[in-house]
Amino acid sequence: MKINSASIQNWILPVAAVVAWEIFGRAGMLPRYLSFPSAILAALWELAVTGELLVALAASLYRVSTGFVLGTVAGVVVGLGAGIVPGIRHFFDPLVSFLYSIPKIAFLPVFLLLFGLGHASKIAIIAFSGFFPVFVASRHAVLSVNKLLIWTAQNMGTPERKIFFRVVIPAAAPQLFSGVRIGLAHAFVVLFAAELIGSKVGLGTIISSGEEWVRFDLMFAGIVCFAVLGFVSDRILLAVRARVLKGQMLGTEEQVVR
Repeated sequence: MKINSASIQNWILPVAAVVAWEIFGRAGMLPRYLSFPSAILAALWELAVTGELLVALAASLYRVSTGFVLGTVAGVVVGLGAGIVPGIRHFFDPLVSFLYSIPKIAFLPVFLLLFGLGHASKIAIIAFSGFFPVFVASRHAVLSVNKLLIWTAQNMGTPERKIFFRVVIPAAAPQLFSGVRIGLAHAFVVLFAAELIGSKVGLGTIISSGEEWVRFDLMFAGIVCFAVLGFVSDRILLAVRARVLKGQMLGTEEQVVR
């Protein structure tokens, strides 16, 4: 990976903020609840030594990855179907419009009653939350495909199935990936909220335990773990998108920035 001056400039402000945070924290110039970076690292080491961090990471990663995959697959399949088949579109459009604006975490009590306090309820609410942005993006992506591409393929006698996989899907892929990325962010937001209620293990549990014990370093340690896990997941998704859309990103602003 080539490091250029722009990459260095992007890191100057965050690094300076962390250094200032550490200096002011050690000087006692910050509120007690704002633990400084070295204290947060010490709390992370404490959790790692006891094994609690690994167990919490494994539980949270299992929940978010399973829920994200289920929600994404459902959103892509139903969204593509809604973009192609008017009957599916007419059925799901009002339903999604009605439910989309409701905070999905509001349905957590329902999922807790249905699936209990274990992994299943967390996975279900994450999948439910991730379905909506992926569905909307997939539906819109198919409807936005240039009709000239489809007409050209039809005039050349291309079978409908091949048009779908060779024309519609590649043309819709950029917008589809945008919806998947939004769904990934939703997954982590809902994961945090879900783990605060009725969960005995997970990163959200570490955060709530730190609050209860007035251990703000533990609380920030859990937040840092959430941030790192979300950032790494997002980078992985962007790497997959860059590989899948290798030819379509040439000359775009994002390709230039990367």
